[in-house]
Amino acid sequence: MREPGPAAPPAPPARGAFVFNEADEERRRAVRRMKTTATGLLMVVAVVYVLAKCAQQAWGAGGWAGYVAAAAEAGMVGALADWFAVTALFRRPLGLPIPHTAIIPTKKDQLGVSLGEFVGENFLSADVVRARLHALGIGGRLGAWLAEPEHADRVTAELSAALRGALTVLRDSDVQAVVGEAITRRAEAAEIAPGLGKTLERVVADGGHRRAVDLICAKGHDWLVTHGDSVMDAVQGGAPGWTPRFVDRKIGDRVYKELLRFVTEMRDMPGHPARGAVDRFLTDFAADLQSDTETRARVERLKSEVLARGEVQDVIASAWTAVRSMIISAAEDERSELRLRVRSTLMSLGARLATDGRLQAKVEGWIEGALVYVVTTYRTEITSLITDTVAAWDAEHTSRKIEAHIGRDLQFIRINGTVVGALAGLLIYTVSRALGG
Repeated sequence: MREPGPAAPPAPPARGAFVFNEADEERRRAVRRMKTTATGLLMVVAVVYVLAKCAQQAWGAGGWAGYVAAAAEAGMVGALADWFAVTALFRRPLGLPIPHTAIIPTKKDQLGVSLGEFVGENFLSADVVRARLHALGIGGRLGAWLAEPEHADRVTAELSAALRGALTVLRDSDVQAVVGEAITRRAEAAEIAPGLGKTLERVVADGGHRRAVDLICAKGHDWLVTHGDSVMDAVQGGAPGWTPRFVDRKIGDRVYKELLRFVTEMRDMPGHPARGAVDRFLTDFAADLQSDTETRARVERLKSEVLARGEVQDVIASAWTAVRSMIISAAEDERSELRLRVRSTLMSLGARLATDGRLQAKVEGWIEGALVYVVTTYRTEITSLITDTVAAWDAEHTSRKIEAHIGRDLQFIRINGTVVGALAGLLIYTVSRALGG
């Protein structure tokens, strides 16, 4: 005989079915206990009614038996009426197809629609949202909360984590393409010649270019001293072939010495005429960059050619990688300047927000406007979450779940109906006897 295998795991609940946990089972047990109590009370009044009738008719009891029988009879009527009402919420009493019973299983979808409309009209209206948010005083509370150092640290850490997550999710190739395109488009759209001209004009006026001229003269002098032979060879190489060699050397040596003397004087004499010529050239060039159409057009063509080069595009694209690494490193370091500045800014903002009424009103207006927009724009989607969810519930499981949560209180209705019915029956019987007597 084959031994049974291990028990199969319980099947997952079907779509729309509720999962009954231990708390729900305890509630259902409490409901059953209250049902037993209410039913037991009904049986008690039924027994009392029978005994009272017997005492009144067969045993010759006094008038008190009529009062007891009337009270017990009315108590049974009240108990049965409330039993029917409570049972009709969840199922058909005695399984009979009585109209307007089993309300929750049969009207579940309509109840979901009604609940969604109720929530939409009474909780998701612009006036309700504004009034509730205004009463909360979000601006002052948020400011006082942010002003606390530990809260500012927490927000800073969360922002850092979000920033790292966003940078991790983004693909470098996509961002590089976007950054490169944005920089290139911005550079192509803006004319740079006038700006360069103004900058150069201010530099020349302030004498800022003189250090560059000094450096060029010094480097030129040093290069001539080091490469004198190269200069003389270049001069001799350009001489006609019919000239004697010694004449070429003499000319080359003379050219080299004159060139060296010129550069040396230009280096050592701040008032050298060549320096003045450089000043005049730069001044004229700055003016042309700002006003000469041809010069500006040539600069724009040069700019476009430079931007179109692959090396320049690679540099622009690689800028994102450097910036990304820098931001991630700063976000991970708790003592980085970025995080310290963010923390300081948050605390400063919190302190202002906690005391500045105008700032509070502005922030609260932003928050109210944003939430009102979301609520009014997506009200249908929000309420449809309720209606669609209720529509997806299984009718039987819905009844069982609701009964588990409110069934115990409903059984008190049966008990109260028995007691109130008995008292009402006793009162009516008493009044009728008094009037009849």
